[in-house]
Amino acid sequence: MQAKDLLAASLLLVATCGGVIASCISQVARSLLFVALLVGAVFVDRLDVEFGSLYWYRGSTRGFELTLLDALAWSVLLGSLLVPRTRLPRWYWPAGIGLMGLFALYALASVLTAEPAITGMFELSKIVRGLIVFAAAAAYVRSDRELGEMAFALATAVGIQAIFGLKQRYLGGMDRVAGTVDHANSLSMYLCLVTPVIAAAALADFPRWLRSWCWLAVGGGALALLLTVSRAGIPIFIVTVGGVVLWGMTWRVSAKKLGWIALAALVGAVIVRQSWDNIVERYEQATLEQEYFDKSTEGRGVYLRWAKAILDEHPYGVGLNNWSYWVSREHGPREGYYYEDYGDFSHPPPRESGDPGFHAAPAHNLFALTAGELGYAGATLFVLMWLRWLQLGSMFLWRRLTWPTHRLGAGIFFGTCGIFLQSMTEWVYRQTAIYFTFAVLLGTLASLTWMRRHVAPAFDVATASEGELEDAPEPAAAGRW
Repeated sequence: MQAKDLLAASLLLVATCGGVIASCISQVARSLLFVALLVGAVFVDRLDVEFGSLYWYRGSTRGFELTLLDALAWSVLLGSLLVPRTRLPRWYWPAGIGLMGLFALYALASVLTAEPAITGMFELSKIVRGLIVFAAAAAYVRSDRELGEMAFALATAVGIQAIFGLKQRYLGGMDRVAGTVDHANSLSMYLCLVTPVIAAAALADFPRWLRSWCWLAVGGGALALLLTVSRAGIPIFIVTVGGVVLWGMTWRVSAKKLGWIALAALVGAVIVRQSWDNIVERYEQATLEQEYFDKSTEGRGVYLRWAKAILDEHPYGVGLNNWSYWVSREHGPREGYYYEDYGDFSHPPPRESGDPGFHAAPAHNLFALTAGELGYAGATLFVLMWLRWLQLGSMFLWRRLTWPTHRLGAGIFFGTCGIFLQSMTEWVYRQTAIYFTFAVLLGTLASLTWMRRHVAPAFDVATASEGELEDAPEPAAAGRW
């Protein structure tokens, strides 16, 4: 371990201790730490240090990563458990954590039995860190106040991406902007995850300034998404954000509402017109048949064929985060795709003059990637975990309540649909910025699920009419729950 790594680890330990103390002493400090956790996620590449890094490995994780976000998550978690803000129980069994823990244990078994083990340990450490972030959100979010902080933080993060996107396109000349994250497709997935949640907050009973901030962020998210020119992201964004708006809006016609709709349509038309040439060029790059069925090119279909070949030979997979290693070494060459061999990881692979030197990328399909690495059983657990998350979020769709605790539950459902759909063509769900943000949203969903089940409502929801529900005051058991 180098001296700079020791220094960084020491500073992160000091930051964690200081954050825990501040979180226990001050509720304002705890709120600021939670907001910083969400906003800081989009800058995680500038806030991390890696130990034992194999920087040349083309996997989803390349080293043992520690970030300032980990310090923030521990601070929020311990502060919420040691000095709770409300009279609700300090701890409860968060919905969904059982399957998440079981998946983590299966991933551990995969790491212990696979070769090489070191790359799997990299990814396993991120899974464990994600559970800490999930637990922090589940312990902290207990009322409208925390939900408002989350909405503000997400809206701010999306606004930052819009500003960076405009700068990269019109000042930097980038055809596909990436914001502050790793790649345009990563930005697209991030926006498809968080913008539906922000739209739900804009339709909830929050203060007017916060709802206006969220609407601005929805517009900024749409702009940034168009600038990514993501073929999958654009329709997914329209479906998920449009879905939450149609679900949450009232259908009473007014001149004010018609004016806002007309203004939004006009601005949207101008933005689309400005990016139309790039969008058309992007969609014309390859047809669906070329992308998935043409075996002469390395389109997305090749990852599905490799996943099948791996499962035929290794029913339990090749090991967590080992896709690139084994496809580069064996499965790619069998299909006529030749890559550099990683060897024993003792040193970066040699590259001859003029040799571009590359390795197989992770499968551009999250579920094919998981199946290839963890086998049939691991893929089944992974799918069950996603179905559980979707089921929890769908429970908030049955009643169109304007309470933040219901609106944001529905928004998280649509955001989960967004990241699920785009994961059919990307693996970047595993990137830290997206993974940690998603963990916060899932922890929030677990908290909302617990409150929905255990906090007594102020009236009988089962027998109330739709109109009564839309206009009803929110129960006051937990602040404004």
